[in-house]
Amino acid sequence: MARPITLFTGQWADLPLAELAPLAKRMGYDGLELACWGDHFDVQAALASPRYVERKRELLADHGLQCFAIGNHLTGQAVCDRIDERHQAILPQHVWGDGDPEGVRQRAAREMQDTARAAANFGVKTVTGFTGSAIWHAMYAFPPTSQAYIERGFTDFAARWTPILDSFEKHDVDFALEVHPTEIAFDTASAQRALEAVKQHRRFGFNFDPSHLAYQGVDYIGFIRRFGKRIFNAHMKDVWWAKGDGTVGTFGGHTAFGDARRSWDFRSVGRGMIDFESLIVALNDVGYAGPLSVEWEDSRMDRVHGATESAAYCRRLDFAPAGGDFDAAFARDAQGGMAG
Repeated sequence: MARPITLFTGQWADLPLAELAPLAKRMGYDGLELACWGDHFDVQAALASPRYVERKRELLADHGLQCFAIGNHLTGQAVCDRIDERHQAILPQHVWGDGDPEGVRQRAAREMQDTARAAANFGVKTVTGFTGSAIWHAMYAFPPTSQAYIERGFTDFAARWTPILDSFEKHDVDFALEVHPTEIAFDTASAQRALEAVKQHRRFGFNFDPSHLAYQGVDYIGFIRRFGKRIFNAHMKDVWWAKGDGTVGTFGGHTAFGDARRSWDFRSVGRGMIDFESLIVALNDVGYAGPLSVEWEDSRMDRVHGATESAAYCRRLDFAPAGGDFDAAFARDAQGGMAG
């Protein structure tokens, strides 16, 4: 059977889950990838109260929805980042604390370990998220940046995330990094280096999202084929890229999303330039059987309209892999002997 179509709730956290769940069903979704902000999924509440977990499950079931993954991108971002005032706006207060950067990073790491336990309590095997990066600010190599400098960033990532991944292992949960600018892995080469940094830890994999790769010029279909079994979740998100008005490049020119000058911008699924046909074929080829999770972002479109058409697009596009070779019926044995 084809994969379930789910909605990542991160961009809908202004709506209580009790409102979003029936809306998601009306929009055509089979389930939700619950974000750990808004009231959608509270890590500490899930650890403190079995009844909290039961109520979340009951709410989803009442609307015919499932949950295959939870997303804790915001806290994960703080584990390796250079902390500044922007993080205060996205972190739970108990993680931000007094704002001391190293204290924030350590509390964020503990919260990610707790997320593994909370996911297990909820019966979910995958946590999607970010890692942050101590070296993203050095992405463009000036002042001149040595490979030793870059390697220290990957060493820092490994030191901070290996204990977290060990906790995921303990609770039989996978961590799926969304490969994305500002993370330790933002393209294929850095994803490979991140894997090597954590010594191919079996709980470290990827939340595949083609939109973050395509506008950079990264072969997103090649990413699927390279990392196959490490793809633990798949986001369906579209993007457009071209020249804009010629004044803004790939780095965005400090413009806001939706600015007509931009050379790339996110689009509702099916309205950008991602080759989703080839994407589905590649996911089938590597044996990915998880959900197709729409992360809806399009600054020019009403989100209910966009998320509704995105669900329908994904459902129409997806198909189960073949059960055998298409030409097997021509074989002599399959026909009980050839006539003539």
